[in-house]
Amino acid sequence: MSASPATPAASSRAVALLRALDAAEIAHPGGTLLAHLRRVQERLADWGARPALQLAGLCHACYGTDGFPTALLPLDRRAELAAVIGTEAEAIVYLYASCDRKATYPALADPDAAFHDRFTGRADVPALRLRRDFAELSAANELDLARIDPSFREQWGAELLALFTRSRPLLSRAAWSDCRAVLAPAPHRRQD
Repeated sequence: MSASPATPAASSRAVALLRALDAAEIAHPGGTLLAHLRRVQERLADWGARPALQLAGLCHACYGTDGFPTALLPLDRRAELAAVIGTEAEAIVYLYASCDRKATYPALADPDAAFHDRFTGRADVPALRLRRDFAELSAANELDLARIDPSFREQWGAELLALFTRSRPLLSRAAWSDCRAVLAPAPHRRQD
């Protein structure tokens, strides 16, 4: 189930920005940060994500994350990213980057659960669409790492499968299927 991809022009502008910010020079499992970001965007497209979510996947590490502290852009340059990928996609990037995972993950799928912003220290309850976007992007990101790095999958696979099992109501059918295929214990894992 593939959705229409993000427009080539928007993706090209985003990649040009990422290159200017040295994403192609930053080491990351599977090569470079830019290679990882492109794979996340492709996975989201394969799952049928709308173009704004695909662009957010391509730029999801721009402000750093709770698990990857290297920020390509400081938060006072959010408007620069929004000008390249659009305000909807940039809002998803901010939400993803701002997540205090330890505080947010345990109740992520609960409709009234607080989402904890690690930048501001505030807690809020995002709209359902944003929570779905966050869950889908989280799955695409973690599954890319698990596919590329068997030691990552060995160390974190069971915990991630538990997270995505709890978050299943927020995930698309394609994302959930991929979570099971990549993260299930070896005898149950589908071979690619």
